[in-house]
Amino acid sequence: MTDAQHPQRTRDDGGDAERRLSTREAADLLGVKPETVYAYVSRGQLSSRRGGGGRGSTFDAAEVEALARRNGRERRGEPAAGDLAVRTRLTLIDEDRYWFRGVDAAALALSRSYEEVAEWLWTGKPVPGAEFTAPPAHLDAARRSVAALPGESGPIDRLRVAAVAAATADPLRFDLSPESVLGTARTLIPTLACALPPLQEAAPDTGPLAARLWGRLTPRAPEAAAVHALDTALGLLADHDLAASTLAVRVAASARAHTYAAVSAGLGVLEGPLHGAASALAHRLLDEVLQRGGAGPVIAAELRAGRGIPGLGHRLYRGEDPRAQALFGLLEEVPGAGPALDAARDVVETGARHTGLHANADLALAVLTLGTGMSAEAGETVFAVARTAGWIAHALEEYGERPLRMRPVGRYAGPLPPQPLPG
Repeated sequence: MTDAQHPQRTRDDGGDAERRLSTREAADLLGVKPETVYAYVSRGQLSSRRGGGGRGSTFDAAEVEALARRNGRERRGEPAAGDLAVRTRLTLIDEDRYWFRGVDAAALALSRSYEEVAEWLWTGKPVPGAEFTAPPAHLDAARRSVAALPGESGPIDRLRVAAVAAATADPLRFDLSPESVLGTARTLIPTLACALPPLQEAAPDTGPLAARLWGRLTPRAPEAAAVHALDTALGLLADHDLAASTLAVRVAASARAHTYAAVSAGLGVLEGPLHGAASALAHRLLDEVLQRGGAGPVIAAELRAGRGIPGLGHRLYRGEDPRAQALFGLLEEVPGAGPALDAARDVVETGARHTGLHANADLALAVLTLGTGMSAEAGETVFAVARTAGWIAHALEEYGERPLRMRPVGRYAGPLPPQPLPG
């Protein structure tokens, strides 16, 4: 038989045989198209390795089989064996929609400000006209710390440092009562936003959070439709169940870390390239599509390099991400966003012919950042500031649970004792 008929085998340092699958074999086992396999790679659900002799990518058979079993369970609504299930009253994702405390989250974000969405997540009560204020001492400490960072520091670097600095200015940070945590929530988010270096002389420190953030993300003058789109994006991204960063926040809260530390834990995970940086990849993709005049050659280059297509596909949605759907509708009214929006549609249409994947929130966020003169990294800032509301909502829930319950049991797979002392 040929190599194509037999899964490839390699050996690791321990000499154990490791089965490798070709892209076609992995696709057949998963019941998807080959292009979708690369989408799994781009989302961190599979790892790949270039085949010998410059041939296509290969995949660990055990990893592919585990993903196939997990996907099958998700389609049937069954929990995966060994998966950590966490009781939460915050976000439900089902049938290509998501809800915040039982309310359609997209509809909520489209009709309420980010601050009002955050209050709903935290308290389950409507707070019309909610406003957040950064205490002068917290903001001064955060700004001085951010200003001391090297010029090449990234957006998450600045936000993490701002969170730590704000904590040092708050002697009540160790009070984990709901009232105190809510007080921290309403001051930390504006502190994070206003600690960022302004790109406009008139960047405000008061008013709606989206307006404050606007002047720190783009040098363009604020325009009502664009600021409204930014505000809605913040609300849409406020929470999304137990994403990796949110799980880190709940682990920190389970150990009774204070709110600033829990948020810092989330920011640390968000900095990973498989989570917070996704919108930057989509931003650069759209920019290249505009420069080259079409999505075809750009997507071909991504697939040829063994990568997925940034901005397409989401493991929790079979159709279009509802966050993308809501934001795309608003972006049609944003002056200057037309070219980026057309590029995104080209990506979606071209990708659909080959992968069957739909637009996700990262692609819509990339249209917002590219279409309003923001940098590729601005999407990370928007995502992080937005998700801080959800992180604090999850921390509030976790503070009410048994301490240290987020302690999975390791399955030891090393050499059995006793082993001799190393020489």
